[in-house]
Amino acid sequence: MRTVIKAAQEHPTGTASLPHPRTEGLQPFLHDTCTTVHAPSLVLSRPDGDLSEGADGFYHGDRRALSALTVDVPDVPLAPVGHDLWSADRTAFRAILRGVGEHTADPAVSLHRVRTLAPGRLREELEVSNAGLRHVRLRLVLTARTDLARMAEVKAGRPGRPRAAEPCEDGLAWAEEGLRITLRPAAPASPGDAPAPAPGADPGAGTLTWALDLPPGTTWRAAVVCEVSDSEPEQFPAAGRETLPWSPPVVRSADQRLDHLVRRSADDLAGLLLRDAEEPSDTFLAAGSPWFLTLFGRDALWSARMLLPLGTDLAAGTLRTLARRQGTRSDPETDEQPGKILHEVRREGQTPTGTFALPPVYYGTVDATPLWVVLLHDAWRWGMDPREVEALLPHAEAALDWLATHGDADGDGLLEYIDTTGRGLANQGWKDSGDSIRWRDGRLAEAPIALCEVQAYAYEAARDGAALLRAFGRPGAERWEEWAERLRARFRESFWVSDARGRYPAVALDAHKRPVDSVTSGFGHLLGTGLLDPEESALLAARLTAPDLDSGFGLRTLSTGSAGFNPFGYHIGSVWPHDTAIAVHGLARAGFPDEAARLAHGLIAASEGFAGRLPELFAGHSAEEATRPLPYPASCRPQSWAAAAPFLLLAATLGLDPDVPGGTLTVSPRGARALAPLDLSGLRVAGGPLAVRLGAGGEVRVEAPDHLTVRLTGGAA
Repeated sequence: MRTVIKAAQEHPTGTASLPHPRTEGLQPFLHDTCTTVHAPSLVLSRPDGDLSEGADGFYHGDRRALSALTVDVPDVPLAPVGHDLWSADRTAFRAILRGVGEHTADPAVSLHRVRTLAPGRLREELEVSNAGLRHVRLRLVLTARTDLARMAEVKAGRPGRPRAAEPCEDGLAWAEEGLRITLRPAAPASPGDAPAPAPGADPGAGTLTWALDLPPGTTWRAAVVCEVSDSEPEQFPAAGRETLPWSPPVVRSADQRLDHLVRRSADDLAGLLLRDAEEPSDTFLAAGSPWFLTLFGRDALWSARMLLPLGTDLAAGTLRTLARRQGTRSDPETDEQPGKILHEVRREGQTPTGTFALPPVYYGTVDATPLWVVLLHDAWRWGMDPREVEALLPHAEAALDWLATHGDADGDGLLEYIDTTGRGLANQGWKDSGDSIRWRDGRLAEAPIALCEVQAYAYEAARDGAALLRAFGRPGAERWEEWAERLRARFRESFWVSDARGRYPAVALDAHKRPVDSVTSGFGHLLGTGLLDPEESALLAARLTAPDLDSGFGLRTLSTGSAGFNPFGYHIGSVWPHDTAIAVHGLARAGFPDEAARLAHGLIAASEGFAGRLPELFAGHSAEEATRPLPYPASCRPQSWAAAAPFLLLAATLGLDPDVPGGTLTVSPRGARALAPLDLSGLRVAGGPLAVRLGAGGEVRVEAPDHLTVRLTGGAA
C-alpha cells in the first residue's frame, strides 16, 4: 500500500533533479517536511520554505495546486537559519543573503518569509531587510509551477506533467476541467506599508520578478496570493476556527514538555477540523496530513473519543456524520454492509497500483462499527444531550446487528475480516498494512483474521449498547449482554497462549482459528474494556511495561523478540502515539495507575523530539539507544489521533470517569502525581466547566457543575 514510484522532479531553475536510482519506486519521505495546514488545504515545503521536491506542494481538496514555489536571488546564495510554526496555519522562515551588503563578518541582508493558509488560499509574504551600511540592489525571483496532480498520484510517486502558465492580472494562472489556480501580487500586510512595485511576470518561465533597491536600514515588502477555485462542490468544507466544537484547554504543570504538547496539539487539531456538507453544523477531524485529509471512520471516532474531556460537540458531529453514511446494503465492491460504519471517503477512487484500488466510499474496516457504539455511549456518559443520543439509537441498533451478522460471518462468536475483492485492504484493523499480522517467527497470518483488540471493542460495544438501550427504554439490552458474555468466553478459550514468561493473548486468530502468537501493543486495547478478569489484566500490565514493548518513548507495535521486528516497520516495531495513549487509558481503567503514568511519561518525553507535534508514528528504537526518538520518514504530521492523544493521557492519569446520567464524576489522580503541581482548566462535563488542580503535596481540588457529585479516590500522593 505504501510502495510508490518516485518520478524526477523539476528544480526551480528549470534543470532536472533526478532521484538516485535506488530511491525510484519509493514513497516520498516527509520527516524533514514543514507542514502548514487548514483543512481541506495544506502546504508541504522544505525547512527553508521552498516547495521544490517530492511531495512538496500547495494542496486543496486532494489536488496539488502548486508543485513548486521557490524564492531565489540570482547569483546570491541563500542560507536558511530557521523556521517557526506560529500556528497550524501560519509558518515563518528566515534566511541570510550571503555576501550581500556586508561590511564586517556579520550578515547584513536577510529574507523573512511568512506563509498564511486559509481554505483554498495561500498567502506568501516576503520581506528583505538591509541592516548593513551599504546600498544594495537585487533581483528577487519567485518561481511557481503546478502539475495539478491528485494526492493519490503524488503518494504513489506519479506526479502529473508540468502545466504551462497563462498571464493573469500581473500574475500567473493554470486551469483544467473546472479547476483554476491563480497566483497574483497582493498588498503587504503590515499597516502603513506601501505596495511594492508590480513584479515582472513571465508565464513561460512561471516567474514573478521584483527589482529591489535597499538603502541602509530599510526593508522591502511584498506579498503574493495563490487561490484555488473549483466548480465541483466540496464534500467536506473547512470548519471555521472561530466556532471550534470543544473548549480550549489550558494546562500548567511541573513538566513544561506536557504544557507545550497540549498547546501545539490543540492548535493542530483546529487545523484538521472539517464539516459535513450535508449538515454544516456537524464537524469532525480529518485523519491527517498529507495523505488522509478527509473522513476516516476509525480515526475520527478515536479522535473524538480522546477529546471528550473538552466537550461532546465534536463527538456528536462525528457520530452524525458517520451515521448519515452508515451501510444499508451489501456491496462486495465497496465492502458496504447493513449497519456498517465506513472506512474512508474520497472525491475519487484510488488506484495506486494494478492490484490495489479503493472506491471513493470504502467500508473496509472491521473496527469502526463497534467503536461508533462505544463513542455514543461514552459521549452520553460525558453529558451529550439525551435527545441527541436518543436520535442516534436506531443507528446503534443497526451497528450492533452488524456485529452479530456480517461482523461474525462464520458464526463462531468472534469478529473477523477478509478482503474478498483482492483489491482492497488485506488487513482491516487499525494496523492495516499488508504485513502487520504475523506469527512470532515472522510468517504472515492467513485471512480471514480475527484480531484480539477487535473482540475487545465488540465486547465493549455490546455492553455499552445494552446500557444505552436500557437507559432509554428500548428492547434488546439482555440480548446484547448475553452476546457479550458468549464472546468473552470464546475469547478466553481461543486467544490465550503461553511462552517462557507466561500467558498472554495472541494478536489474532488466522483462517484456521489458530492463535497467531506474536506479542504486540494490542494488549493495551484489551485493558479496561471488561473483556479480561483482574488476573489477566495484571499479566498484560506487566507485559506492556517490559522493555520488549516499552521503548521508553512509547509502545512498540511488535515485540523486539519477534522475528519480524523492525524499528522502522510501519506496524511491526514502530511506536504510534495514539496506540500508547490507548494503553495508558486501559491501564488506568484496569487499576494500574503507576504503569499508566510510566507509559505516559515516555510519550511526553518523545514529544520534545518533534517540537510538540507528535507524528502519526516514529521509529521503535529504545530510549537507551538515543536521547530522542527517530522519525519514521514517511509519517503523517499533524495527524488527528496523535494530536488528540495528549488529552487522553491527561484524562487517564487523572482518572476522570464521568457518569452524568447517574449524577457523578469520579477523579482518581494517582497516575498524575509526577505532573504536580498541575492546573488543568478548560475541560467540559455535563455541558459545564471542569477544572482539576493537583498540589505538590498531593492536595486535589476539582471544580465541576453543581449537579454532579465528585468522588475523589486514590489521591495524588
